[in-house]
Amino acid sequence: MTLGDLPHVLVVEDDLAVRDVLRRYLEQESYDVTVAADGPAGLAAARDLEPDLIVLDVMLPGMSGLEICEHLRVEDGSSVPIIMLTALGETDDRIAGLTSGADDYVTKPFSAKEVTLRVGSVLRRSLVPAGPRPVAGLLTDGDLTLNPVSRQALQDGAPLPLTTREFDLLHFLLRHPHQVFSREDLLQQVWGWEYGDHSTVTVHVKRLRRKVEPVPAEPTRLVTVYGLGYRWDPTP
Repeated sequence: MTLGDLPHVLVVEDDLAVRDVLRRYLEQESYDVTVAADGPAGLAAARDLEPDLIVLDVMLPGMSGLEICEHLRVEDGSSVPIIMLTALGETDDRIAGLTSGADDYVTKPFSAKEVTLRVGSVLRRSLVPAGPRPVAGLLTDGDLTLNPVSRQALQDGAPLPLTTREFDLLHFLLRHPHQVFSREDLLQQVWGWEYGDHSTVTVHVKRLRRKVEPVPAEPTRLVTVYGLGYRWDPTP
């Protein structure tokens, strides 16, 4: 998105009524909206149009939302924010969505207003880091370099593809080395959630480890403090 453009939101939902309501609510909030009715069309639109955010249903004809998310994250290296729409009470769906690369989820049934508010929240986080305003200068740790202002991450000088929530988590941890944070702490202090599913933190920690740890199964940076939470140990 360039300065002056409307944020572009792609809605991938096979239910015509839900799709139309979401489109109208988002357009009322001054978003530029594109819709797709099945998985292959959604993936093609995401690749061709490069939206600022995607609202993505899990259950879609032709290709599931989870598959779309994995294609974008793994094959394309895309960090576009993704909000997944999941069935009420389907914890496995929510965890699978986060594992495949979604930034957030909304459970069905939902109100279109709720989704619109969540879209605004995730878009703001994709542009401005959570918590206190970023200090000037880079954050570095060994082969990692993080620019809080431009929201760019490098590893060994090469771009490190991070989703919005992965970037927020890494930014927070680099600013608070050697401190232990519970999952509840991280929900509140990184993403501003007063309540939420603690598995969200667990999934994002695992995904971040796959990108910054030499051996993700044996982490030396983002370590688990059993019974307490997680701690970032800078590279010696």
